[in-house]
Amino acid sequence: MTYGEVGAARAAIGSGLIQHGIGMGSCIGLYFINRPEWIITEHACSSYSFISVPLYDTLGPDAVKYIIGHAEMPCVFCTPDKLQTLLNCITENCSVRLVVVVGGNDLLVPLLPSKPGVQIVSFSRLEAQGRSNLKPFVPPQADDVATICYTSGTTGTPKGAVLSHGNLIANVAGSSLNYPIMPTDIYISYLPLAHIYERVNVLGMTAKGAALGFYQGDVMKLMDDMAVLRPTIFPSVPRLYNRIYDGITSAVRTSGGLKERLFNVAYKAKKQAIESGKTPSPLWDRLVFNKIQARLGGRVRMMFSGASPLSPDVLDFLRICFGGIITEGYGMTETACVISTCDIQDYTSGHVGAPNPACEVKLVDVPEMNYTSEDKSSPRGEICVRGPIIFKGYYKDEVQTKEIIDEEGWLHTGDIGAWLPGGRLKIIDRKKNIFKLAQGEYIAPEKIENVYSRSKYISQCFVYGDSFNSSLVAIAVVEPEEVSKWAKSRGSKYSNDLEQLCKDAEMRAVVLADMDSLGHEAKLRGFEFAKAVTLVPEPLTVESGLLTPTLKVKRPQAKAHFAKDIEAMYAELAAKEQQHHNHRSLL
Repeated sequence: MTYGEVGAARAAIGSGLIQHGIGMGSCIGLYFINRPEWIITEHACSSYSFISVPLYDTLGPDAVKYIIGHAEMPCVFCTPDKLQTLLNCITENCSVRLVVVVGGNDLLVPLLPSKPGVQIVSFSRLEAQGRSNLKPFVPPQADDVATICYTSGTTGTPKGAVLSHGNLIANVAGSSLNYPIMPTDIYISYLPLAHIYERVNVLGMTAKGAALGFYQGDVMKLMDDMAVLRPTIFPSVPRLYNRIYDGITSAVRTSGGLKERLFNVAYKAKKQAIESGKTPSPLWDRLVFNKIQARLGGRVRMMFSGASPLSPDVLDFLRICFGGIITEGYGMTETACVISTCDIQDYTSGHVGAPNPACEVKLVDVPEMNYTSEDKSSPRGEICVRGPIIFKGYYKDEVQTKEIIDEEGWLHTGDIGAWLPGGRLKIIDRKKNIFKLAQGEYIAPEKIENVYSRSKYISQCFVYGDSFNSSLVAIAVVEPEEVSKWAKSRGSKYSNDLEQLCKDAEMRAVVLADMDSLGHEAKLRGFEFAKAVTLVPEPLTVESGLLTPTLKVKRPQAKAHFAKDIEAMYAELAAKEQQHHNHRSLL
């Protein structure tokens, strides 16, 4: 579709909504995964002063029901697979009176589930209705509400972050100054559009006239989609970049001999050239790296990373293997996305760059965690942000809005940062989600989990501690291939039985030793080391209620789910401590 065709479809959808009596300022729900109709509907909302409200595709029925009621939506767009879930959420007093079904066969609409008082119409039918009676645009003002983004949250009910058109425009205008995006660029859209990271990426692409390609809906087939689309811009998150890194390093190790030596020589030569500001020899790409680049379609010239911290080792590795621009950013829903990004000519790693030109950033002392502006190494404190990117507040929640935005308009992120030379910002800790151990030491579990997740044996990690215990324990979801490989090398009878292997004491000891080694490498402090680990075969998922849709661990739920394992680990540690005490008494 050309921009002209998308523009015409956007006008038709907006006009169709008006014909159905949807009033200006109404909240319109978007309950489906990335596809062209998502963008068309979002722009229809902007053009006719409706408010778009994305619903995570993975949200359970309870959250969907809550958001529909809280935002008082008269209309929701959804795909056929979500229709029954949606209709189950529509109760007697519900505001929804129009459901637009995206995709599927128009002739099947009468056969779809229905609900009294709710009109169900297909997207193409709505578009045709609007096209036959086009209405003039109703352009919004900069301060008008553009969208309400409900953040999943690791606890409690979802919070609706209210963002204005001015917020989104300011963020895109500021952050895109750093990126040379051209109308010839092709972007692959597969990260959830309901998340602000993908939303602002896509707005940035459309602002510059780039082309958007949409994945077929299955992340497991993403590489196939990349091979067909051959994008020039690839956005991702550390979890996927870590998988790419592990896949390449594992393939190099198993290739052995000449191939492994050639890779190492090429890698070292290219790394030295990049670090000294020189252009690496094209020979290395031809001999080694072009084959790796072909996995992502062969044309990627820019890679973005966001949503959580990317290990400096992985960032450097991607920069060398894929060439082009690889950059990391930092942001949140409440700041309409980007707070800071790395400069495209900055080849250092381990930081999130300089502030977006559309905001100002300051660090505020957190004395209880010993972070102050007087710190000798570098000024440290809680990251606070102010400017035109700051959201209008949480929808219908003045109390939580006042908790996050102070009287001077500074938004308190809850993240701890440090200023590095050159005005670069480094995220070093988290103010929230911290807990105390029995001796009073403060623990930021995400930092420790990021370290342990680098283990080849671990795919996911949950670190637990509380003020009743003096040490940390961990739940580790195992990487099946790696633990089976280890078991086979030891001649274990459990090599094909993952559940039994997870219970094997020797396997646990091997994983814990690997965690310890990574902890020493990352210079964790003594009390930050997990003293025991329980291995589990089943991944933590959004569906099981243990992860948020942005793949962050829901701590209270994980604590409840693994309560018996946590209790058993602390009992085991107490028994060891008692044994040690008895032994010392005997001596």
